Amino acid sequence: MLKVYNTLTRQKEIFKSIKPGTINMYVCGPTVYNYIHIGNARSAIAFDTIRRYFEFRGYQVNYVSNFTDVDDKMIKAANEQRITVPQLADKFIAAFMEDTQAVNIEPATKHPRATENIPEIIAFIQVLIDKGYAYESEGDVYYRARKFKHYGDLSAQPIDELEVGASQHVDDQEFDRKEDPIDFALWKAAKPHEINWESPWGAGRPGWHIECSVMSTKYLGDTFDIHGGGQDLEFPHHENEIAQSEAKTGKKFANYWLHNGFVTVGDENEKMSKSLGNFVTVHDIIKTLDPQILRFLMATTQYRRPIQYSQKNIIDATNNLQHIQTAFTNLSYRLKDAVTGPNEAELVDVAQLKNQFIAAMDDDFNAQNGIATVYELVKLSNIYAQKKQVAQETLQVMLNTLQELMAIFGIRLQTNTLDDTKIEALIAKRNAARDNKDFQLSDQIRDELKKQGIVLEDTPQGTRYRKE
Repeated sequence: MLKVYNTLTRQKEIFKSIKPGTINMYVCGPTVYNYIHIGNARSAIAFDTIRRYFEFRGYQVNYVSNFTDVDDKMIKAANEQRITVPQLADKFIAAFMEDTQAVNIEPATKHPRATENIPEIIAFIQVLIDKGYAYESEGDVYYRARKFKHYGDLSAQPIDELEVGASQHVDDQEFDRKEDPIDFALWKAAKPHEINWESPWGAGRPGWHIECSVMSTKYLGDTFDIHGGGQDLEFPHHENEIAQSEAKTGKKFANYWLHNGFVTVGDENEKMSKSLGNFVTVHDIIKTLDPQILRFLMATTQYRRPIQYSQKNIIDATNNLQHIQTAFTNLSYRLKDAVTGPNEAELVDVAQLKNQFIAAMDDDFNAQNGIATVYELVKLSNIYAQKKQVAQETLQVMLNTLQELMAIFGIRLQTNTLDDTKIEALIAKRNAARDNKDFQLSDQIRDELKKQGIVLEDTPQGTRYRKE
């Protein structure tokens, strides 16, 4: 029985999709004015892992994740680079797809862009005005937050506290345009030389929050199963999405709200920021770090928990992933001398471990308990691979199960593809040198293979090799 933690209710709930066998899920994507940082990557990896687990459990997942391709940050960055906002967006959307592909994130079913949905955004805002939930002021359009009786429920903030916080972040000009400090912008009047679209309220562009309400309901319906994103989006972004959407449709917006935890950087556990000089992009990380290690680190931490991106944790992730890959390689190697017929006892153990994995992941996607079960499977596999006689069917079940479970975390276990004549000949030559006690030649061959990224392992069953 799969349970998820719903931020809106502050408790774990039994998950039940609106349409049996199908899940409609919306996850807020990045504002594409720069390369994605590890905080963006954490969210993308967390929800990709959740999506993969749903698919493993037999669901068809309609996964929508947007690109914010027009806002203040984009206008500023485009001006600095002396290019247009659309050119900036195209550049960093391409970079996003390249970087996320490197860490094995599946493309969304749909990646809509805000600028592709301007007519729908204008129509959505007009409905809110007609219903009395929004008003025009000097070319801007604002939402009457206080009119929505559930405003603040998602972030568990009383309306009076929101009013004080809003007052501190509104300049005098905007304060004068608003009826209430907590009201937020649906449409912004264009400043001179800014990118803009014509609307009933004059030339302008959409506010940040409205785009997600429009795109999620456009592609997934007025009510859908899951809305996800980082914890930093609970307020105001997701709070505002609920207010806009439910005011327009009169229906519940999303049944379950899932939020991933933050990423801190370095051994000091600091919050990432440009001012601290610890701002790290995925684009830079994967120049020197195997993307699979970054994926492993992020995916095997339960999505609501914080992650510390530190050298120690990178080393731990590297070693743990190599431990799993080595077990997989050892099993693959033993297929060469395996006999037919399964070992029933080991198959029962594998099935039990797979059930334990499912139980862990059914509990709000508890990846840490899930990967702990994989480590138990690795231990079982290593013991079995050392046996004098092994069964082909049992080896294949172990191999398939390791591949299947690790694929949920987005990890591709590599089948040994180095079985070519040259490598085998060098290994045979090395074995002959060892038999003749010519250890200098033996070491020379081992070192030569090492330079090619091939590591030799001497076992009771013979010398095997793997790619480093």
